[in-house]
Amino acid sequence: MKSDSLETFEKNFWKGWERRKTWDEIMPGESRPTNPITLTKEMIQDFARAIGDMNPLYFDEDYAQKSPFQGLISPPSIHAFLLFACTDNEDWMREPGTINAGQSWYYNVPARPGDTIRLVCKAVDKFIKKERLFIVHQNTFYNQNDQVVCVGRGWTIRPR
Repeated sequence: MKSDSLETFEKNFWKGWERRKTWDEIMPGESRPTNPITLTKEMIQDFARAIGDMNPLYFDEDYAQKSPFQGLISPPSIHAFLLFACTDNEDWMREPGTINAGQSWYYNVPARPGDTIRLVCKAVDKFIKKERLFIVHQNTFYNQNDQVVCVGRGWTIRPR
């Protein structure tokens, strides 16, 4: 994926699924490959519309400039979009049948139009419970100034 474009963003999560790592192949501590992405105002606003959040902090530049944020920002939940925008189609998190078993997110600074976001992500643990394959993973998003935008820890149940 190009860092400044979503032109090659694969929307078919089934494509290449057999090349993705299985639970046995995922190693805690091993970083996953990622690609930086530069957020545009259009990306932020499209995401906000998609989730039904019409907060003027995402759309109205005059309003946002007068706010404590002093400019447009993205919805905090943009990390959900960025998780997929910053990873390749072969990433194991895209495995069809993966179930989100929970997550916790902490926000530091808002993501803004023009920010180049990079993701550092890895599995931190894996275990079997009631015959289900669990992966615990941590995702940290940084802006171009190496400030943490947000960090999250999640639990997924793997299909294989």
